[in-house]
Amino acid sequence: MIRTYTAFFLLGLFWGSNYIYMKWAAPLISPAQISLLRVFFGFVPLAILARRRDVLRLDQVRYLHHFLVMAALATAFCYFSMAKGTALLPSGIAGVLGGSPAIFTSIASTLFLRNEKMNRSMVCGVALGMAGITLIARPWSALSSDDAISLAGVAWMIAGAIVFGLSYIYVRRFLSPINLAPLVIVTWQMGLALLILFVLTDLHGTGQILQDWRATAGVVIGLGFLGTGASFLLYYFLLQDLGAVVASGAVYITPVIALLIGWAAGEQIGQLEIAAMFLILGSLAILEIGRQRTVQSQAVPVPSAVTLD
Repeated sequence: MIRTYTAFFLLGLFWGSNYIYMKWAAPLISPAQISLLRVFFGFVPLAILARRRDVLRLDQVRYLHHFLVMAALATAFCYFSMAKGTALLPSGIAGVLGGSPAIFTSIASTLFLRNEKMNRSMVCGVALGMAGITLIARPWSALSSDDAISLAGVAWMIAGAIVFGLSYIYVRRFLSPINLAPLVIVTWQMGLALLILFVLTDLHGTGQILQDWRATAGVVIGLGFLGTGASFLLYYFLLQDLGAVVASGAVYITPVIALLIGWAAGEQIGQLEIAAMFLILGSLAILEIGRQRTVQSQAVPVPSAVTLD
């Protein structure tokens, strides 16, 4: 059990640390280059494990169009939007906003899935989350304050959260019935995302990241191997040992760790940021409670919405 809960803590730590690594790399390389390197070094451990377990089959190519959709939306675009948003925001604030995809997943589920409608608890959770996002963005200060939060950065983070919410719908409708092992789907998804980013990314100047050993180690080890590849493996390990509800609880640790790391790095963390974090965390907790009530009333398993930061 100690091993399981150590994995739980490490998952939250890896997810929460991703934002400071992107922040370190942002002055040296573009968001697209950050995303490309992240996917490459995250894909390596997944590909090795998939190879060792011999789970990839040639007949899986018939699902290539589904894997491509997930690679383009849930990986390439979401990772790019996070890198873009983090470049424009303090890393702690980006990390708090990074906990919001579950809010948009709930909205998308209600709009597009007949069997997943929001109950009162979930509506309250969405409203609370939106209040937290508004509070941290504080749009009323955009024209009057020198330290106003970049609304463009917030928009990029929210765009990634919305796309992730829509990708969850795609998984439920098209990938869940296929009944493939999660490692298979993720390996295909990451590999195809790597190809997409390689084709679309201007590689000129990527080597500039080598000028800063901290940024290099952050992207390769922190963001790639740990924050992406190892995080996927830890999540699926927890999924098997603890189930979806408890495993998804690591998302509650992420904003707290991101905010603490940002504060330790010298970022200004005020009462508004702390209040917004608690609102978003409260939103996630209420959404989970509402989702479990729906499961109990319908007696049908409804997987938790999780963001793999």
